[in-house]
Amino acid sequence: MSESLGVTLTEDQLLLIAKALGDRRRYEILKHLGERHDALSCVAVRDCTGINPATLSHHMKELETAGLVEVMREGKFASYVLRRDVLEAFHRRLREDLA
Repeated sequence: MSESLGVTLTEDQLLLIAKALGDRRRYEILKHLGERHDALSCVAVRDCTGINPATLSHHMKELETAGLVEVMREGKFASYVLRRDVLEAFHRRLREDLA
């Protein structure tokens, strides 16, 4: 198991993250989130990527399920933050497993 800042990834979680990162649009979304240290609103993500709302919702759910983003909801509005601790745990686990 890999631990980074208290995050431990199971093999299933590792594979969910790999699947999430394997999609070009989700990778693009994560790059935009990674440029910021604060939350990015759903509307801002949509504006940065040009993805229609239904497709964006699908991609954000996949990223949330993989544990790569934290969703902060205020009423019907959502904002997203990159889970850097999970991403670091993913990198560390890959280094350990594939060394």
